[in-house]
Amino acid sequence: MDKIQRRQRRIKSISKTLRGTEGTPRVVVHRTNNHIYAQVVDDITHKTLAAASDLEVKKKLKPVELAKEVGILLGEKAKKAKVKTVVFDRRGFKYHGRVKALADGARESGLQF
Repeated sequence: MDKIQRRQRRIKSISKTLRGTEGTPRVVVHRTNNHIYAQVVDDITHKTLAAASDLEVKKKLKPVELAKEVGILLGEKAKKAKVKTVVFDRRGFKYHGRVKALADGARESGLQF
């Protein structure tokens, strides 16, 4: 099994238990070698309530610090969309480094996991 297939298997097992509803939407994280993206998604209506990426942050920062800024930005956008509590979906990525920094930034800005 290659790396992509192992990640797809992890995503499948995680998504069995995680569902975003109107009251508690899902925060979806996608990480590439160069960028990090996050969305707040309502799985019932299939709508994206808020989205943020490192492309929106105009500061020159290290990758982990940049991910934290993306989390803060996502939290602010989620507040505008009147979202307070969310479910965190790491999409098969390990919860450390940039993914953890994004989650910490979102918590700092007021989102509750």
